[in-house]
Order: sequence, then C-alpha cells, then structure tokens
Amino acid sequence: MRIANALLLTLMLGASMPVAHALADTLKVAGPWEITGIEPAQTGYVFSRLQVAETLVTTDKKGALVPALAEKWAVSDDNLTWRFTIRGNAGFHDGTSVTAEAAAISLRRALAGVGVFSQAPIADIASEGHDIRIRLTKPFSALPAYLVHFSTVILAPSSFDTAGKITRIVGSGPYKVKALTPPARLELEGSDSWWGGTPGIDEVNYLAVGQGETRALMAESGEADLVFSMLPVSVDRLKANPKLDVQIATIPRTRILKVNAASPFFDQVEERQAVSAAIDRVGITKVILRNSDLAATQLFPPAMKGWNSPDVPPLERNVEKAKTLLKTAGWVPGRDGILEKDGKRFSVTLLTYASWPELPPIATALQAQLRQIGIDVKVSVGNSSEIPARHQDGTLEMGLVSRLYSIVPDPIGTLLQDYGPGGSDWGSMGWDNKEIQGIVERLAATNDASTRLPLQTRAVEILQEELPSIPVTWSELAIVSSKRIAGVEVDPLEVNYRLSAIRWAK
Repeated sequence: MRIANALLLTLMLGASMPVAHALADTLKVAGPWEITGIEPAQTGYVFSRLQVAETLVTTDKKGALVPALAEKWAVSDDNLTWRFTIRGNAGFHDGTSVTAEAAAISLRRALAGVGVFSQAPIADIASEGHDIRIRLTKPFSALPAYLVHFSTVILAPSSFDTAGKITRIVGSGPYKVKALTPPARLELEGSDSWWGGTPGIDEVNYLAVGQGETRALMAESGEADLVFSMLPVSVDRLKANPKLDVQIATIPRTRILKVNAASPFFDQVEERQAVSAAIDRVGITKVILRNSDLAATQLFPPAMKGWNSPDVPPLERNVEKAKTLLKTAGWVPGRDGILEKDGKRFSVTLLTYASWPELPPIATALQAQLRQIGIDVKVSVGNSSEIPARHQDGTLEMGLVSRLYSIVPDPIGTLLQDYGPGGSDWGSMGWDNKEIQGIVERLAATNDASTRLPLQTRAVEILQEELPSIPVTWSELAIVSSKRIAGVEVDPLEVNYRLSAIRWAK
C-alpha cells in the first residue's frame, strides 16, 4: 500500500518537483479540501482558513469572538439594530480600501444565498459612514457569531462582474491569490496592504490531496511543510520522525450517521434507536482512531460546555436491545437473516467520502455491525458533494459525514440549520420536531447563560432520544509540520489556520 501511495505521490508531484525544490522559501501546505469553485457559500472556508479573505468577526485560540475587519460592534437597546465599524486601515488586494459599502454588498449577497447567514432574521443591511448597519426582524443575539462564518467573507467590488457573479477572489487578508488551478492547487503571496502587518512567510502553495497516506508521505519526504487531517495510523509513525512535529487538538466535530427519517427504514424512532444500539463505538475508536475517548456517547463532545449533558443516558452498544427495537417496529428476519417488512428488505446504501480519510474504514465497520442485527448495508465512497445532492433530491438513505458544530462559533447556528424545518444538507432529513425548533429560536434570542442552559439541556435530550442524526465518534484534528518552520498553531474551531504567524525556524 505504501509503495502504491508513493507512486501516486510521484505521479502527482513529479513534474513539479524541480520547481518545488527551487522554491525553498515557499511554505508548502497539504490538506484534504478541494477547491471546487470560488463561490464563498461553497468553498469560502478554504480562502478563510488560508487567510485570503476575511470576515467582520473572527475567533481567538479559545473560541471567543474577536474583531477582524470590524474593529468593534454594538447592538441597540431594543436588540434589533447592530452596527459594525470597519477598520480604518483595512485594504483589499487590488489596492482599494475596505469600506462599509463594500462589506454591505458582500453581506447582502450572502444573505440572498443558501448558506448559514441566510437563516438569520435580517430585515436589511446598509452602510452608514464607516459602519455597517444590520436591522433584524426580531432579537438575535448570535448575529456576531454568524459573521464568523466563511460564507460572509468580505470581497472587493472587483471580485464581481456586472451581473454580480464572482469571477475572482480579491480579499483583504495577509495573503492574496497568485494562481488558482481548481480543484487541487492554490498559490498565494503576501499582501503589503494587510491591516495586521506583514506575514512571516511571503509565498504559500496549497495542494488538495484526498488520500491521507499520501499526505503523510508528503510530510515525510519534505514535499509539504504543513499537513492537515492525518489518519491516526499515520500519526503514530510521524511522531517518531525527528524532522516533524505533530499537534493534536480535540475539535467540536462529530462523525454522524445522517439517516432519511422519512424513508420506510428510519421513519420510526425505534429503527433509529436500533441502529444506534448496534454500533460498537468503543471498538471503532480503539481500532480506527486509536483513542477510545472519542466514542460519541451523545452528539456534542465534552469540550462543548453546556451542550454535553451528563444527565442523558449515554449511547452504548446493545445488540439484543437493537433486535428487540426492530421487532417492535415490525421487522422480522428473512431466510438469509436480512430483516423484512411488508415484503421489503432492510437493504440500504451508505454514502460517505474520503476527504476525511477515516470515514471509509468507519463505514466498513458500521456495515459489519449493522449486518449483525439484520440490516444489509452497501457502502459507497464518492465525493462529499453527493451527500447534499442526494439530500436535495430525496434519494439519500444513509450518509456517514463529519459535522463541525462550530461552523458558527455559537452552536445555535448549526442547530438552526440542521434541525429546522426540512433539515439541512449535513443535518437531519425527513425529521420535523416543533419543540426543538422552538427551543433553538429561544436560544438564538438570548445570551443569558441562566436562560440558555436549561434550553440547551432539553435540546440535547430530544436529539439523544429521537436520533435524527446518529452520533458515532467525536473528533481530533492532527496537524503535522516540518521542523524547518515555527509558530504553527492548531485552531480547534477550524476558522483560521494563522499561516501569517508561521516563520522559518532558526
């Protein structure tokens, strides 16, 4: 397998190796995320993480909200009008100044789209001097957190054509686009107009590499200085390499089984509970992730204070309970052991993708475990885009996905999207629960901790009982860096990789 991966690496990089070696002063970054386009709602996270484009608000190392392009913000006494003041020294990569009007144009475009920002109760967005004024239809305390989301990156007017379509990414971050070759390569160079100063390394090349073992080989060979998202089996080997540093952080990301609760296979809560009871989470995390503490006993990991409840019964494996639940739901074993009901076999397709390299082996483990309770699962590994596409056309049966719950630093942003009416591409499907929708609405309207805590607890209880999304494992982010660089930091919220802080080691 390593020989095959080494050959793949040679084929991918062989033609460019002389150039790569010649560019000794270029920071070479590898990650699993392809750049399938330049629309912020789809791939804005790449440009945000690599510090090409910026949002009004960002987060610090602990996840707290801090200023980015907006140096300050405030809300009116009635909580219906927010004002964000643009930094006076912020400039776009085309030499123009970042203005409140330019920011308002980007935000109005994001509001009209289909991303997270469009779900905020916004009446209108306008510019007034150096301020962006956002009026709401009802109080919404999470608005600043929504303005961290990558879909709200602020782009220069020169990014758009006359029809308002994005033709290039002209941002305001420490790095500007030098060349983009979708879906795999992005070349960056330092910007001399960044309000935060001069980046430590001027040239950065990003390469999207789907295979985790290939990324590991790139780190070992020196073809990459900084590599994201490593398989645990690779991490063990890389830790022993004296030329490399390995950093691991627990992140608010959960691997979940997304099930179609409107299908005849998962429309009863007993069926979803049975699937959950069949999963050997401890075995999966021990063997595949090398850390049994990542077994997801509930949706949110312990690091998410106030969202991980010690009072809910933990999700545990119980094969006999699973079989009883399925019998209660009307499923009986057929001749070959596969369950049947109303002449229909319990046979489903599980979609997943390899950009998170641990997902396919986890899917294979789930296939074997569900077979033990009479469910026939066919695993299909494709592109991540297949999950939302099959959600939209209604043909998805099951999907194994990696869901980030800090996509908006306040988890309310993800809950509003995932468990609202109709669900979302990466959240629930065919599940409609009015109680949790009301809870999330009330949570979004207040920042008062004493008001929020009981609401959060009740939301966790509903998700634990109803299982519209079935938690499998929690997550860690492993970053491997060459010792020829210094200043590498792990962002547990995956908002900003802080490349500008990296320096060549002395």
